[in-house]
Amino acid sequence: MSLQPFAPFETELDRDTALGLVAEATHGADDGELFLERRRAEVLSFDDGRLRTASFDASEGFGLRAVKGETAGYAHSTEISESALRRAVATARLAVGDGGGVMAEAPRATNRHLYAAFDPIEDAAFPVKVETLREIDAFARDLDPRVVQVSATLAASLQQVAILRADGHMVEDTRPMTRLSVSVIVEENGRRESGNAGGGGRTALSGLLEPALWQSSVREALRIALVNLEAVPAPAGQMDVVLGAGWPGVMLHEAVGHGLEGDFNRKGSSAFAGLMGQQVAARGVTVLDDGTIPDRRGSITVDDEGTPSQRTVLIEDGVLVGYMQDRQNARLMGSASTGNGRRQSHAHLPMPRMTNTYMLGGDATPGEILSELKDGIYAVGFGGGQVDITNGKFVFNCTEAYRVKDGKIGAPVRGATLIGDGPAAMKRIRAIGNDMALDPGIGNCGKSGQWVPVGVGQPTLLMGGLTVGGAGS
Repeated sequence: MSLQPFAPFETELDRDTALGLVAEATHGADDGELFLERRRAEVLSFDDGRLRTASFDASEGFGLRAVKGETAGYAHSTEISESALRRAVATARLAVGDGGGVMAEAPRATNRHLYAAFDPIEDAAFPVKVETLREIDAFARDLDPRVVQVSATLAASLQQVAILRADGHMVEDTRPMTRLSVSVIVEENGRRESGNAGGGGRTALSGLLEPALWQSSVREALRIALVNLEAVPAPAGQMDVVLGAGWPGVMLHEAVGHGLEGDFNRKGSSAFAGLMGQQVAARGVTVLDDGTIPDRRGSITVDDEGTPSQRTVLIEDGVLVGYMQDRQNARLMGSASTGNGRRQSHAHLPMPRMTNTYMLGGDATPGEILSELKDGIYAVGFGGGQVDITNGKFVFNCTEAYRVKDGKIGAPVRGATLIGDGPAAMKRIRAIGNDMALDPGIGNCGKSGQWVPVGVGQPTLLMGGLTVGGAGS
């Protein structure tokens, strides 16, 4: 099915009336805008041989914001109408009071588009989606008799946003999103293990329905499950660790990325606060946040304040050189927005958030890096983790890891957790691979109760002195 362009954002709300109300709400404020949103989402889940869930959701609404100093007045509604907007003005103005602020200039305009404007839900017929999920289930079971359960989910969504400022500046963005997730459980001699794989991005759903792609995801999920079926208890203690390329960048995202968001640094609560221009990582370490990569899950043509996304260098050759900023925190810190002002929906205030955060590659091959590991862990996959932003301390669970001795990869291990703190761990990077890779398009990031899609990535890394929690010795 060919992609059908989606219509521009339209409402019954008169533009001139809306403009007058936004001007009234933000009069005397430092900044503010009207954020309009319309969203559609479909999720199909196939589990245990049958279609378990088929859901469709449609919503719309607006958020009206007026910013004065460190305070923001915010009102939102699921009804896009003149009467609802008039009611919102009074709430938004509570932050402004009688102040005589000077409204910040509007974001610069852009003609760049990082993804096509289409509705991915309409990219394939409903029966085709269901049949593909059925084929995924059958294919996984036929691959190995030890497969006892298969779960597969297809998700597609479309978010349309329009951002209107009091000076008449208006930005629109149409954001498609698709994702395929596959989970396989295997059983042997009474022991069960699982593996997960998938991918997606701001691309057509039909691409995920191609047999070559979903079969690859099924094989990868099965491979991980079978590896874990052979795993022995992980060792415990302090040791060197090699992190694989791609998705293991989620540790970089959590342990370092959040600490480089502008609000945490403005308030002094980040472990990196006050360290601008100082060495915060080993030489050779360069970390970027880049929302401009076409079709990636974390990419945005413009952020949720209307600022075009950017490629922002955060750490360069080990030196802290930048933060991720929204408009409010940038203004309060005397800098410029980096296009990282993001919000979950019209019901949420924007804040500094990551897009695609990754580390650039180095010169070493993965084989050379592994050969340097005398006694440690090779961590290839990660699950959930916890991070304390104030000190950078993290705990991550490994979903695929191996014991390494004298540079040789040994048995897979289970139950391994990596424990450390971001600033110290970054300084203990001893080798950087030439195989930088981004994740397959599966990441979500939570902060202050808000969730947004993100991307992560890194090359293979040798990191010294992490604490490995496990059941063995």
